[in-house]
Amino acid sequence: MRVAVIGGGVVGLSATVALLRQGADVRCYEAGEPMGERSAGDTRIFRLAHVYPDMVELAARSRTVFAEWGERAGGLLIDPVGTVVSGAGAQRWAAAMTVAGAACELVEPGSSLLRLPATTFAGPALVDPSGGVIRVDRLRTFLVAAAGDRLRRARVDAVEETATGVRVRTGTTVDTVDAVLICAGSGTSALAAGAGIDTPAALEHHLRVSFPIRPGAPSPPQCWITEEAPGLLGTYQHLAGPGTWAVGGDIDSSLVRWDGGRPAAEQASLAALTAYTAEHLPFVEPRPIGTVYCTHNPDLGDGLQFVRRGRILAMYGENLMKFAPLLGETLAAACADGSTPANAGPHAGVA
Repeated sequence: MRVAVIGGGVVGLSATVALLRQGADVRCYEAGEPMGERSAGDTRIFRLAHVYPDMVELAARSRTVFAEWGERAGGLLIDPVGTVVSGAGAQRWAAAMTVAGAACELVEPGSSLLRLPATTFAGPALVDPSGGVIRVDRLRTFLVAAAGDRLRRARVDAVEETATGVRVRTGTTVDTVDAVLICAGSGTSALAAGAGIDTPAALEHHLRVSFPIRPGAPSPPQCWITEEAPGLLGTYQHLAGPGTWAVGGDIDSSLVRWDGGRPAAEQASLAALTAYTAEHLPFVEPRPIGTVYCTHNPDLGDGLQFVRRGRILAMYGENLMKFAPLLGETLAAACADGSTPANAGPHAGVA
């Protein structure tokens, strides 16, 4: 079976590797660097914690595949430091995890179970012991090597279904395949629309900033998601490297809107995240030493969504890194049998 995977992010590469393992003749099209846009950076947060039980279950299944990949890659792909979710909504996250049968514990700030760069914050806090830091650097190396020469550096301009297959046009070249998977991040909407598939198109600029960790900070620090953060709409924080703490967050949407341009959005994000760090993270020095930029869809939260038209399948969502191994297997199977995977999260059961 000939399959074209459009998008060389973590989901596209995972699907390519899964398709290769099931014997498909697959090509993965990526115009830029593999895992260079929404999959950029060297670390990310892994968590079972979600507010929907089906998402908790899917994350647990994905973690099992991460472990299998780690054995093949020759090293852990998730550093098991744990993840913490704090704020009034933590109780809802805990309820979903309990329904899904995942281990968790609700504690208050100051608990001995917490290893965070701050001791005071809006509680309670949910401790997810199965969480940790995804080693994106190792994951990228593993997936690119596994995809091998099936990774094609080309920009796809259009896909078109015909009576005999699906045409994939890259410049003056046209390839005809049996099935197409579109998982191109910010490029998904335009390509899918050309094939008659409607997906969310809104975009915002997003920035994550790294700061030095002060001596004496708890070690190893847990990943941390705050539902409440003064001056921000919430944050996500984790170890970005030895002695380096990454802080990302949602700021006023008027400051990061797409038509406002990237430079202004980056400047506003850098200022907001640095100010938050200076005031609320005593174990972190508010001196920016690195940034990671990507695009973000403000209309999507946690959730997996799939849309099919004929032989073309598109998938989209946010925060997909932790589901990538499982998504690869799911999408490969759907390409082979022509099915549409079930949505998960807030859109579960919605066609």
